Amino acid sequence: MIYDRILIIQTAFIGDVILATPLIERLYQKYPGVKIDFLLRKGNESLLKSDPRIHKLIIWDKRKGKYSQLFSLLRTVRAAKYDLVVNVQRFATMGVFTALSNARSKVGFDKSPFSFAFDKVVPHQVGEGRHEVERNLSLIDEVGLIRPSLHLDRSMQKAVANYQSEPYVTIAPTSVWFTKQFPHERWVELINQMEFEGSIFLLGGPDDFDACEQIRKESSTQKVINLAGKLSLLSSAALMKRAHMNYVNDSAPMHLASAVNAPVTVFYCSTVPAFGFGPLSDTSHIMEVTEALECRPCGLHGFKNCPRGHFNCALKMDISTLT
Repeated sequence: MIYDRILIIQTAFIGDVILATPLIERLYQKYPGVKIDFLLRKGNESLLKSDPRIHKLIIWDKRKGKYSQLFSLLRTVRAAKYDLVVNVQRFATMGVFTALSNARSKVGFDKSPFSFAFDKVVPHQVGEGRHEVERNLSLIDEVGLIRPSLHLDRSMQKAVANYQSEPYVTIAPTSVWFTKQFPHERWVELINQMEFEGSIFLLGGPDDFDACEQIRKESSTQKVINLAGKLSLLSSAALMKRAHMNYVNDSAPMHLASAVNAPVTVFYCSTVPAFGFGPLSDTSHIMEVTEALECRPCGLHGFKNCPRGHFNCALKMDISTLT
Protein backbone atom coordinates (compact mmCIF):
# COMPACT_ATOMS: atom_id res chain seq x y z
CA MET A 1 0.00 0.00 0.00
CA ILE A 2 1.24 3.50 -0.88
CA TYR A 3 0.80 6.35 1.56
CA ASP A 4 0.98 9.99 0.49
CA ARG A 5 0.08 11.62 3.80
CA ILE A 6 0.78 10.22 7.26
CA LEU A 7 0.11 11.48 10.78
CA ILE A 8 2.21 10.33 13.76
CA ILE A 9 0.70 10.93 17.21
CA GLN A 10 2.87 11.20 20.31
CA THR A 11 1.61 13.72 22.86
CA ALA A 12 3.56 12.45 25.88
CA PHE A 13 6.89 13.73 27.22
CA ILE A 14 10.06 14.96 25.53
CA GLY A 15 11.78 11.58 25.60
CA ASP A 16 8.75 9.86 24.08
CA VAL A 17 8.82 12.24 21.10
CA ILE A 18 12.53 11.61 20.59
CA LEU A 19 11.97 7.85 20.68
CA ALA A 20 9.35 8.25 17.94
CA THR A 21 11.80 9.85 15.49
CA PRO A 22 12.94 6.48 14.07
CA LEU A 23 9.35 6.15 12.80
CA ILE A 24 9.80 9.41 10.89
CA GLU A 25 13.03 8.16 9.36
CA ARG A 26 11.67 4.77 8.29
CA LEU A 27 8.43 6.16 6.87
CA TYR A 28 10.33 8.87 5.00
CA GLN A 29 12.57 6.20 3.45
CA LYS A 30 9.73 3.77 2.79
CA TYR A 31 7.44 6.21 0.98
CA PRO A 32 9.46 8.73 -1.07
CA GLY A 33 7.66 12.05 -1.34
CA VAL A 34 5.34 11.31 1.60
CA LYS A 35 4.09 14.20 3.73
CA ILE A 36 4.55 13.35 7.39
CA ASP A 37 2.69 15.40 9.99
CA PHE A 38 3.30 15.02 13.72
CA LEU A 39 0.84 15.68 16.55
CA LEU A 40 2.53 16.52 19.86
CA ARG A 41 1.93 18.49 23.04
CA LYS A 42 2.80 22.17 23.28
CA GLY A 43 6.32 22.63 24.64
CA ASN A 44 7.79 19.76 22.64
CA GLU A 45 7.47 21.33 19.19
CA SER A 46 11.01 22.74 19.27
CA LEU A 47 12.32 19.18 18.96
CA LEU A 48 10.97 18.80 15.42
CA LYS A 49 10.42 22.35 14.15
CA SER A 50 13.57 22.33 11.99
CA ASP A 51 13.32 18.70 10.88
CA PRO A 52 13.16 18.69 7.06
CA ARG A 53 11.32 15.36 7.11
CA ILE A 54 8.29 16.89 8.84
CA HIS A 55 5.66 18.53 6.67
CA LYS A 56 3.56 20.00 9.47
CA LEU A 57 3.49 20.05 13.27
CA ILE A 58 0.09 19.88 14.96
CA ILE A 59 0.38 21.23 18.49
CA TRP A 60 -1.99 20.36 21.33
CA ASP A 61 -1.91 22.85 24.18
CA LYS A 62 -3.09 20.77 27.13
CA ARG A 63 -3.04 23.74 29.49
CA LYS A 64 -5.52 25.94 27.65
CA GLY A 65 -8.93 24.55 26.83
CA LYS A 66 -7.52 21.04 26.72
CA TYR A 67 -10.55 19.27 25.30
CA SER A 68 -12.12 22.12 23.33
CA GLN A 69 -8.81 22.52 21.52
CA LEU A 70 -8.61 18.78 21.00
CA PHE A 71 -11.98 18.79 19.22
CA SER A 72 -10.71 21.61 17.02
CA LEU A 73 -7.60 19.59 16.18
CA LEU A 74 -9.77 16.58 15.42
CA ARG A 75 -11.72 18.59 12.86
CA THR A 76 -8.43 19.59 11.22
CA VAL A 77 -7.20 16.00 11.18
CA ARG A 78 -10.46 14.63 9.80
CA ALA A 79 -10.43 17.22 7.02
CA ALA A 80 -6.88 16.19 6.04
CA LYS A 81 -8.04 12.63 5.31
CA TYR A 82 -4.76 10.97 6.14
CA ASP A 83 -3.83 7.74 4.44
CA LEU A 84 -2.31 6.48 7.68
CA VAL A 85 -2.41 7.49 11.34
CA VAL A 86 0.27 5.93 13.56
CA ASN A 87 -0.71 6.37 17.20
CA VAL A 88 2.33 5.85 19.41
CA GLN A 89 0.33 6.80 22.51
CA ARG A 90 -1.23 4.03 24.58
CA PHE A 91 -3.90 5.95 26.47
CA ALA A 92 -7.60 6.62 26.04
CA THR A 93 -7.66 10.21 24.76
CA MET A 94 -5.47 9.61 21.74
CA GLY A 95 -7.16 6.27 21.19
CA VAL A 96 -10.51 8.02 20.70
CA PHE A 97 -8.79 10.68 18.61
CA THR A 98 -7.30 8.03 16.33
CA ALA A 99 -10.58 6.14 16.06
CA LEU A 100 -12.35 9.34 14.94
CA SER A 101 -9.51 10.59 12.70
CA ASN A 102 -11.19 9.63 9.43
CA ALA A 103 -7.89 8.09 8.27
CA ARG A 104 -7.86 5.36 5.66
CA SER A 105 -5.75 3.19 7.96
CA LYS A 106 -5.24 3.48 11.73
CA VAL A 107 -2.45 1.73 13.66
CA GLY A 108 -1.75 1.62 17.40
CA PHE A 109 -0.80 -0.46 20.42
CA ASP A 110 -3.05 -2.97 22.14
CA LYS A 111 -2.69 -1.07 25.44
CA SER A 112 -5.00 1.64 24.10
CA PRO A 113 -8.54 1.17 25.47
CA PHE A 114 -9.88 2.00 22.00
CA SER A 115 -7.59 -0.28 20.02
CA PHE A 116 -10.67 -2.20 18.86
CA ALA A 117 -11.31 0.71 16.47
CA PHE A 118 -7.85 0.50 14.87
CA ASP A 119 -7.21 -1.29 11.59
CA LYS A 120 -4.00 -2.78 12.97
CA VAL A 121 -3.13 -3.47 16.60
CA VAL A 122 0.41 -4.25 17.82
CA PRO A 123 1.34 -5.70 21.24
CA HIS A 124 3.23 -3.43 23.63
CA GLN A 125 5.06 -5.20 26.45
CA VAL A 126 7.42 -3.51 28.91
CA GLY A 127 10.00 -5.38 30.94
CA GLU A 128 11.28 -8.05 28.60
CA GLY A 129 14.30 -5.97 27.53
CA ARG A 130 13.03 -4.88 24.13
CA HIS A 131 13.75 -1.22 23.47
CA GLU A 132 10.91 1.28 23.03
CA VAL A 133 12.29 2.20 19.60
CA GLU A 134 11.81 -1.40 18.51
CA ARG A 135 8.29 -1.43 19.89
CA ASN A 136 7.49 1.79 18.03
CA LEU A 137 8.93 0.52 14.75
CA SER A 138 6.80 -2.62 15.01
CA LEU A 139 3.79 -0.37 14.35
CA ILE A 140 4.94 -0.10 10.73
CA ASP A 141 6.26 -3.67 10.45
CA GLU A 142 9.89 -2.66 10.82
CA VAL A 143 12.28 -4.93 12.70
CA GLY A 144 15.46 -3.86 14.45
CA LEU A 145 16.85 -1.04 16.50
CA ILE A 146 17.97 2.30 15.11
CA ARG A 147 19.13 5.41 16.91
CA PRO A 148 16.72 8.36 17.28
CA SER A 149 17.71 11.51 15.42
CA LEU A 150 17.18 15.24 15.81
CA HIS A 151 18.03 17.94 13.29
CA LEU A 152 20.47 20.53 14.64
CA ASP A 153 20.74 23.66 12.52
CA ARG A 154 23.44 26.33 12.64
CA SER A 155 21.61 28.50 15.17
CA MET A 156 21.68 25.69 17.71
CA GLN A 157 25.37 25.08 17.16
CA LYS A 158 26.07 28.80 17.39
CA ALA A 159 24.21 29.08 20.70
CA VAL A 160 26.74 26.80 22.42
CA ALA A 161 29.93 27.61 20.53
CA ASN A 162 31.27 29.84 23.31
CA TYR A 163 31.08 26.96 25.77
CA GLN A 164 33.11 24.58 23.62
CA SER A 165 36.53 26.22 23.61
CA GLU A 166 37.88 23.69 26.14
CA PRO A 167 36.99 20.14 27.20
CA TYR A 168 33.83 19.87 29.30
CA VAL A 169 31.26 17.50 30.73
CA THR A 170 27.55 18.09 31.27
CA ILE A 171 25.24 17.02 34.07
CA ALA A 172 21.44 17.04 33.76
CA PRO A 173 20.54 16.41 37.39
CA THR A 174 16.74 16.68 37.46
CA SER A 175 13.72 14.65 36.43
CA VAL A 176 9.95 15.06 36.49
CA TRP A 177 9.86 12.06 38.83
CA PHE A 178 11.64 12.21 42.20
CA THR A 179 12.50 8.50 42.28
CA LYS A 180 14.13 8.70 38.83
CA GLN A 181 16.33 11.57 39.98
CA PHE A 182 19.76 10.99 41.48
CA PRO A 183 19.73 13.06 44.72
CA HIS A 184 21.38 16.48 44.64
CA GLU A 185 23.86 15.57 47.39
CA ARG A 186 25.05 12.64 45.32
CA TRP A 187 25.58 14.87 42.29
CA VAL A 188 27.69 17.09 44.55
CA GLU A 189 29.61 14.00 45.67
CA LEU A 190 30.25 13.04 42.04
CA ILE A 191 31.45 16.52 41.11
CA ASN A 192 33.75 16.74 44.12
CA GLN A 193 35.45 13.45 43.30
CA MET A 194 35.93 14.27 39.61
CA GLU A 195 39.50 14.64 38.40
CA PHE A 196 38.28 16.26 35.18
CA GLU A 197 40.08 19.55 34.49
CA GLY A 198 37.53 21.23 32.21
CA SER A 199 34.18 22.90 32.81
CA ILE A 200 31.14 21.14 34.27
CA PHE A 201 27.89 22.45 32.79
CA LEU A 202 24.59 21.86 34.58
CA LEU A 203 21.69 21.51 32.14
CA GLY A 204 17.93 21.79 32.55
CA GLY A 205 14.92 23.95 31.89
CA PRO A 206 13.96 27.21 33.63
CA ASP A 207 12.21 25.27 36.39
CA ASP A 208 15.43 23.41 37.12
CA PHE A 209 17.55 26.51 37.79
CA ASP A 210 17.23 26.46 41.58
CA ALA A 211 18.04 22.75 41.85
CA CYS A 212 21.10 23.21 39.64
CA GLU A 213 22.14 26.31 41.56
CA GLN A 214 22.04 24.37 44.83
CA ILE A 215 24.37 21.77 43.33
CA ARG A 216 26.71 24.47 42.02
CA LYS A 217 26.91 26.24 45.38
CA GLU A 218 27.53 23.05 47.34
CA SER A 219 30.28 21.84 44.99
CA SER A 220 33.89 22.36 46.02
CA THR A 221 35.02 23.51 42.59
CA GLN A 222 34.57 26.75 40.69
CA LYS A 223 34.37 24.85 37.39
CA VAL A 224 30.61 24.24 37.73
CA ILE A 225 28.47 26.50 35.53
CA ASN A 226 24.66 26.59 35.80
CA LEU A 227 23.10 26.72 32.32
CA ALA A 228 19.60 25.65 33.37
CA GLY A 229 17.03 27.66 31.45
CA LYS A 230 19.64 29.26 29.19
CA LEU A 231 19.59 26.76 26.33
CA SER A 232 16.84 25.29 24.19
CA LEU A 233 16.39 21.54 24.05
CA LEU A 234 18.23 21.27 20.75
CA SER A 235 21.00 23.64 21.82
CA SER A 236 21.44 21.45 24.90
CA ALA A 237 21.74 18.47 22.57
CA ALA A 238 24.35 20.36 20.53
CA LEU A 239 26.36 20.99 23.69
CA MET A 240 26.05 17.36 24.77
CA LYS A 241 27.22 16.13 21.39
CA ARG A 242 30.78 17.34 21.88
CA ALA A 243 31.06 16.73 25.62
CA HIS A 244 33.72 14.48 27.10
CA MET A 245 30.83 12.83 28.99
CA ASN A 246 27.19 13.57 29.81
CA TYR A 247 25.78 12.46 33.17
CA VAL A 248 22.00 12.07 33.23
CA ASN A 249 19.06 10.36 34.90
CA ASP A 250 16.68 7.95 33.19
CA SER A 251 14.93 10.95 31.65
CA ALA A 252 14.73 13.21 28.59
CA PRO A 253 18.43 14.28 28.49
CA MET A 254 19.40 10.63 28.05
CA HIS A 255 17.31 10.53 24.88
CA LEU A 256 18.78 13.84 23.70
CA ALA A 257 22.20 12.23 24.03
CA SER A 258 21.06 9.19 22.07
CA ALA A 259 19.66 11.37 19.29
CA VAL A 260 23.05 13.05 18.68
CA ASN A 261 25.14 9.98 19.57
CA ALA A 262 26.74 11.78 22.53
CA PRO A 263 28.65 9.83 25.20
CA VAL A 264 26.42 9.28 28.20
CA THR A 265 26.40 7.82 31.70
CA VAL A 266 22.89 7.10 32.97
CA PHE A 267 21.91 6.82 36.64
CA TYR A 268 19.04 4.38 37.14
CA CYS A 269 17.41 4.76 40.54
CA SER A 270 13.88 3.33 40.82
CA THR A 271 13.67 2.21 37.18
CA VAL A 272 15.71 -0.37 35.26
CA PRO A 273 17.14 -0.59 31.71
CA ALA A 274 15.03 -3.71 31.07
CA PHE A 275 11.98 -1.45 30.70
CA GLY A 276 13.37 -0.62 27.26
CA PHE A 277 14.09 3.10 27.51
CA GLY A 278 17.87 2.91 27.76
CA PRO A 279 20.61 4.93 26.03
CA LEU A 280 21.46 4.25 22.38
CA SER A 281 24.69 6.22 22.04
CA ASP A 282 27.77 4.27 20.93
CA THR A 283 29.42 5.20 24.23
CA SER A 284 26.88 4.44 26.96
CA HIS A 285 27.37 3.50 30.61
CA ILE A 286 24.74 2.33 33.09
CA MET A 287 24.98 3.15 36.79
CA GLU A 288 22.67 1.35 39.21
CA VAL A 289 22.73 -0.11 42.70
CA THR A 290 24.42 -3.52 42.79
CA GLU A 291 22.61 -4.66 45.92
CA ALA A 292 19.48 -6.65 45.18
CA LEU A 293 16.55 -4.58 46.42
CA GLU A 294 13.22 -6.39 46.55
CA CYS A 295 11.42 -3.08 45.97
CA ARG A 296 13.27 -2.21 42.75
CA PRO A 297 11.92 -1.42 40.23
CA CYS A 298 8.97 0.16 41.99
CA GLY A 299 7.26 1.59 38.91
CA LEU A 300 7.61 2.36 35.24
CA HIS A 301 7.64 6.16 35.59
CA GLY A 302 8.65 6.67 39.20
CA PHE A 303 7.02 8.46 42.11
CA LYS A 304 7.09 11.84 43.84
CA ASN A 305 8.63 10.13 46.86
CA CYS A 306 10.21 6.76 47.61
CA PRO A 307 7.29 4.44 48.48
CA ARG A 308 9.44 2.76 51.17
CA GLY A 309 10.89 6.00 52.53
CA HIS A 310 14.54 5.01 52.21
CA PHE A 311 15.45 5.63 48.52
CA ASN A 312 18.23 3.03 48.74
CA CYS A 313 18.26 2.53 44.97
CA ALA A 314 19.94 5.96 44.77
CA LEU A 315 21.63 6.36 48.12
CA LYS A 316 23.41 2.99 48.02
CA MET A 317 24.65 3.33 44.45
CA ASP A 318 28.46 3.10 44.23
CA ILE A 319 29.88 5.98 42.16
CA SER A 320 33.49 5.69 43.36
CA THR A 321 34.63 4.39 39.97
CA LEU A 322 33.49 7.56 38.20
CA THR A 323 36.23 10.14 37.97
